[in-house]
Amino acid sequence: MTSSSRPLAQRERTALADLLEELGPDAPTRCAGWTTAHLAAHLVTRDRRPDTTPGFALEATPIGRPFAAWSHSVEDRLRTRTRYADLVARVRSGPPRWLPAAWPPVAAVVDTAEYAIHHEDVRRAQPGWSPRELPRWDQDRLWGNVVFFGRVAAGGVPGALVLRRGDVPGVERRYGSGTPETVVEGEPLELLLWTSGRRDVARVTTG
Repeated sequence: MTSSSRPLAQRERTALADLLEELGPDAPTRCAGWTTAHLAAHLVTRDRRPDTTPGFALEATPIGRPFAAWSHSVEDRLRTRTRYADLVARVRSGPPRWLPAAWPPVAAVVDTAEYAIHHEDVRRAQPGWSPRELPRWDQDRLWGNVVFFGRVAAGGVPGALVLRRGDVPGVERRYGSGTPETVVEGEPLELLLWTSGRRDVARVTTG
């Protein structure tokens, strides 16, 4: 199987594990307050501890705060009690096969955005970073994630939000109506970063 035929989520997982290994445990990330060790522990917890899923999914809601506190306590224990090299190895290998998260159709849904975003969280926290050039089929795959994340991002924008692909003329998604109208244009990876809250490093144009 060639690298281009492997699922995008799997390729992003591998690339992120390579970068985590290269940088070591103390490198910065774009996740506030997190080093690479924090991020590795988060990914392993997410992969292997289904009991933490509600905390990650509901963290931004009032009802989810107790669940989020539990999820982060699990992450912290894992990070402080596990060698960094072992954490990275677990990131690379993914969840055990008996967990639904390891099944390819599930992984394609839940891991593609997660690993693309966190890969960039590490890349774009390092000096001298530059945007990656992804092939069209990968950008097409990420566009579906952009559409999903856009629903959440639209809640923080007055009036209408329009997400527009800068690499494919005429492809856009509108949320809401009325004025003002905010148009955000860029490649899907950049729009994914913007809609997930990484607006300071997303290479988009806004008008």
